[in-house]
This record gives sequence, structure tokens and C-alpha cells, in this order.
Amino acid sequence: MLQIAIIFLSLFILEVLYFKVADYFNIIDKPSERGSSKFITLRGGGIIFYIGALIWFIFYGREYWLFFTGLSLVSILSFVDDIHSLSARLRLPLQFIGMLLLLFQLILGNNCIIDINSSGFFTIVLILVLGLVICTGAMNVFNFMDGINGITGGYSLVVLAFILYTLNTNILFEGNSVLPIVCNLVKMILLADVVFCLFNFRKRAKCFAGDVGSVSIAFIILFTLGFIIVNTRNLSWLSFLVVYGVDGCLTIIHRLMLHEDISQPHRKHLFQIMANELKIPHVVVSLVYMFVQMLCCFWYIINPNYLTLLLQILILSIAYILFMRKFFKLHKRVVK
Repeated sequence: MLQIAIIFLSLFILEVLYFKVADYFNIIDKPSERGSSKFITLRGGGIIFYIGALIWFIFYGREYWLFFTGLSLVSILSFVDDIHSLSARLRLPLQFIGMLLLLFQLILGNNCIIDINSSGFFTIVLILVLGLVICTGAMNVFNFMDGINGITGGYSLVVLAFILYTLNTNILFEGNSVLPIVCNLVKMILLADVVFCLFNFRKRAKCFAGDVGSVSIAFIILFTLGFIIVNTRNLSWLSFLVVYGVDGCLTIIHRLMLHEDISQPHRKHLFQIMANELKIPHVVVSLVYMFVQMLCCFWYIINPNYLTLLLQILILSIAYILFMRKFFKLHKRVVK
């Protein structure tokens, strides 16, 4: 308990020190077309997630150097992007490299139950390609969804809590020699997330996560959830990210139907319409997303199978479509 208190206090102090640096170098987020905030706010507070992972790496996870190298690459890239906007032509290839390092750690590392020799070269390549596309897409969806106070921090708290619960209770992980290392990572990031929420999960945020925050915590969640998926050989654990997945994917499809450039900023996500057009407080909207994802996680733990995941996708998709049919017209009026 004392160790947890010391780590939490250290992370809190480091976050406050970052605020001093961000204020000095004018690392701020101004109201924009994509965001929903009306105030100038410090950007990059989510760097605390990377700092938490750095502390974990030094004390617990040095054998996970491939994962940490990938995390460092995407986090540094995102932090630079927070300060000076970078071209997608530069960001995407480097994100692919970072994600490949994560996948190599999961699939080729000694923590995986997949027998590389018996799986075959083409099987491994197929897994890497599919994993690269899915994980890089998921990481960017996480980044797109970071638009209101509390949503990234709150949603991540729910997901990380259920990941930790699964690691500690699922019998498939009994005797796994590296399980304590992964659990320590989840615990460390949970503490960092609580620190971040103290400054972000409120009506007037002290800081925003920035790309460095949303990308780094997405990378960490994908690694820890990937650890579960790889060691259980079950993709349906993606239920733990189903709310973000449905909102992000359907929003992209919606924008393509509107013949829009999906690389450009927008405010068409369901949560953005709730916050901007319906004037629902940010904290309330974030709590709704947290609650819905919590229900999905509970449902999946009770019935852990692909049918559960498919039913969740179906129900959330119907809810999304019905919501947009009723309220998207409000957004169109604002745009006009």
C-alpha cells in the first residue's frame, strides 16, 4: 500500500511539473473545429501515461524492450505532433513501425503460447498483417475519440480495470511466468490514469490528454488486451473496446457516405453531438460512455464468446443509427 501511495504521489508531482513546462513553452489547445472545448487549455497532460510506463519499464519490464521501444516511438511522435502538426505521411509509417514492435513482442516473445515453429511462416505473417491493420486503426480511433473532458481517462479506467480483473481471475493465466509483469504495467497505468483524471475529468479541465496521451494509452491498452487475446487465442476479447470501436467505425463510414475527407477534423462523433448540439455536460457524456462499456465488459465476462461480441456490435450499431437519424440534423444546422 505504501508503494502504491509513493508511486501515485510521484506521478502527481510529475504531472504538475509538466504543467509548468507546458505553460512555459505555450503547449496549449485552442478551441477548434474538432474539439468541443471553449477554453484555452494545456495540452499533453496525457504524457503521464508514458511516464508511468517508463517507471514500469525501469523497475519491472526491461525484458519488454520491444514493446517499450514501440511505445516510445509513437509517444514521442505524438508529442511532437501536439507541438507542431506533422503530416500523415510521416505519422502513419512510424505508427506502423511502433505497432509492429508491439506485435513482435506479443507473438514472437517468450510470453506467447503460440508455437512459432509449428505455426508456419505464412501464418505468422498473416497474424502480423491483420494485427498491424486492426491495432493501428484502433489506436487512431482512440485518438479520434479524445474530444471532451474525461472521455479518454474515464473510458480507459474502465477498460484497464477489466483487463486487470481478467488477468487476475482467468484460469488460463495460472502459472504464466510473465503475468506479474503485465499486471504491474496495468496497475501503473491505472494510477497514472487516476492522476490524469484529477485534472481532466471535470467541467473545466486543467489539461487535455493531447495526441501523446490518447495514442500512448491506446498503445498500452492494445498491448495488455493483446496479451489476453494471444494467450487465449480468442479475438472476442475485443468486446472490452466495443463502444469506441462501434462509434469510431460507424462515424468513419458516415463521413465517407457524406463524401468527406476522413483525415480532416470534424465534430460528427456521437459523443460530440451529445456535448455540442444537445448541450449535455462533458462529464455526463463521458460517464455514459464509461457506463455502457462497463455493461459490455460485464456481459462479456458472464458470456465470453463471439456471439456476445456480435450482439454488442449489433445493439450499439442500432443505437448509433437511431441517434443519428434523430439528432444529426442539429449538427447540419450548426454547420450551415
